[in-house]
Amino acid sequence: MNSIKKGVLYEVFSYAFWGLTPLYWRLMTFTSPRRILGFRITFALFFTALVLFILGNKSWLLLLIDPKKRLITILSGLAISVNWGLYIWAVNSGYTIEASLGYYINPLISVMLALIILQERLKVLQWIAFGFAALGVLLVTIFSGVFPWVSLVLALTFGFYGLIKKKNKSGSMEALGAETLAVLPLGLGLLFFQPAELLLFTPLQWPLLVSAGFITALPLYTFAKGAKLLPLSALGFLQFISPTILFFLGVFAFGEEFPLKKLWAFGCIWIAVGLYCISLGKAKNTKPA
Repeated sequence: MNSIKKGVLYEVFSYAFWGLTPLYWRLMTFTSPRRILGFRITFALFFTALVLFILGNKSWLLLLIDPKKRLITILSGLAISVNWGLYIWAVNSGYTIEASLGYYINPLISVMLALIILQERLKVLQWIAFGFAALGVLLVTIFSGVFPWVSLVLALTFGFYGLIKKKNKSGSMEALGAETLAVLPLGLGLLFFQPAELLLFTPLQWPLLVSAGFITALPLYTFAKGAKLLPLSALGFLQFISPTILFFLGVFAFGEEFPLKKLWAFGCIWIAVGLYCISLGKAKNTKPA
């Protein structure tokens, strides 16, 4: 199997895994999203550190020791923690479709952040895509009568996470280990808040909670493996697997309300996604040899 095919398999697995995780989070409605986030942070650190220890990799600890990288690591840890917590809350509170919208527009939020903060220049297609995405968000607001804050906060936190990580050139596993170590006090605080409730969990519920760390670390590991084998344009296409699965889970598995008029809003988002992918493809084709 050549490297491209292997990379595609890694990435399809990662994005499909992320798309299906709502089925896992829904199994833990017996406790609060706050508590689940505490388990996720704490045991993501445990499983990631275990893998890095087995591989003999100690470089991840330097991300917190080095003063230049410490702040970046802490900020990225806080950003992804907010994203994880809101995502768990959204899925377990009946907002899976809103979560899917957030991850559809996330690449376009990243483009906006690059424009504002990194002062990168946008291509014409990316401007048009951003316009369609903005129109889609406006239509969602008009049709539902509520500003889609869940979608936008998910997109913004993950967008800022990606932006912060541009300053950190470490691998995904090393970065995850350092980030979760940086926010471990937060994770332990959420985990042991009202500790008496921990005694109420059954022997079947404990493995579900602890495995949140494995559920977090595994797709990040395969994503990192695949990202090294694929061009950016391929990643741009494949990343929409996850929100598409989320969307269908919300509508067909969880029975969340989706009025037909909202198709206009999602149609704008899907057009924006298509234009964004085309812009990536053109960037690849026009790259000098």
